[in-house]
Amino acid sequence: MHELSIAMSLLSMIEEQVEARGDVRVKAVHLKLGPLSGVVKKALQSAYEMACDGTALQECELIIEDVPITALCPKCNQLRQIDSMQEICCPVCGTPTPEIVTGRELEVTGLEICS
Repeated sequence: MHELSIAMSLLSMIEEQVEARGDVRVKAVHLKLGPLSGVVKKALQSAYEMACDGTALQECELIIEDVPITALCPKCNQLRQIDSMQEICCPVCGTPTPEIVTGRELEVTGLEICS
């Protein structure tokens, strides 16, 4: 379960920010997560809660924004949202779309901090 190591890394990053900013409390951490990241959302949420339990960050909420898979269709020359990870083809013309634009994200986008 690599989600636990990701959760532990998130906590380390949050603790570094708290230390750098002084006397602040982190209310929430915002994360973008794509289906091609290799991370299972529910497993990450559970691992995060487990990692936070009993720490100064146990009240810090993990807010995950789902990022859809989008790809550039070489035939239509348009960005298309892909419905299936198993078949990455343009939903309009059916052309295979190897140029993935979004969907691989595992990115911290922000911290909500209170003083």
